[in-house]
Amino acid sequence: MSSAARTDAGPSTDDLDEEARGIVEGLYGDGIVALKSAFSVEWVDRLNADVLAAFHDARQREGGAVSRGPERWYVEVHPEELSGFVDLVTHPWVTKVCETVLGPDYQIVEIGFDIPFAGAKDQPWHRDFPSPPETYEQHRLTSLAFNVTTVDTTKDMGPFNIALGTQFESGLEFDHQQFPDRSEWPRYAAASVYKTPQRGDVSARSALTIHRGTANRSELARPVVVLGVDAPGAGHDALHDLMVTRAYHDSLPEDLRRHLHARVVDELVPIVQRHDIEGLVMG
Repeated sequence: MSSAARTDAGPSTDDLDEEARGIVEGLYGDGIVALKSAFSVEWVDRLNADVLAAFHDARQREGGAVSRGPERWYVEVHPEELSGFVDLVTHPWVTKVCETVLGPDYQIVEIGFDIPFAGAKDQPWHRDFPSPPETYEQHRLTSLAFNVTTVDTTKDMGPFNIALGTQFESGLEFDHQQFPDRSEWPRYAAASVYKTPQRGDVSARSALTIHRGTANRSELARPVVVLGVDAPGAGHDALHDLMVTRAYHDSLPEDLRRHLHARVVDELVPIVQRHDIEGLVMG
């Protein structure tokens, strides 16, 4: 994006086309945007099978899956473990969101998935990491999280609950700069909406927008793939350890290789996760 004058509402949209303008207005307004039916149901079902296999493997090793509350787990994976990785990160809408909001040199720093199983509880309201000064002082977003549900979400499956327009609160007084005081929870609840995406939908949000996973009262798991993308210098790569084999790296489109912030290795090793959100462990 150009270095046009910024306002409290975010970057100038004067020179953007209609789609890009909607992306900026959504992410700088509500804090979340989405595209319905970006992928086929068959594509999502393959992704779901990969996710479940990766979860089974992760649970066999220490540090492979981290708790995000009762009956809720987060797992980071190697890109080549997900058959749809390239399709996701090269989807025209995904790349347009990244380029429009994070600039042409955006960096893919994380791929993983969250699974709330039957019995998962309401999480406390939170953001995924402390807000940087670029966001709470300059009103500039420097990172995004894309979500892809692998099942059709219903209201009893613990849908994602997001407090719209909260991404620019400084959070300096929050516990760990991530968890607002319980006295503020009614305010976030009043500003919130529940998201029930269906197979094929993809969303993009600021992970600084206050949100929570909710109680899964169904008997079904609700896996969601998470793709993390940074503007240059945002620094969230330090929380993750993307790696790809040389053969896989060489098979990727050249433009994708430019954006993929990953170690190139001869052999993949199990991921020991670095991004453990302590305040969610007990839910």
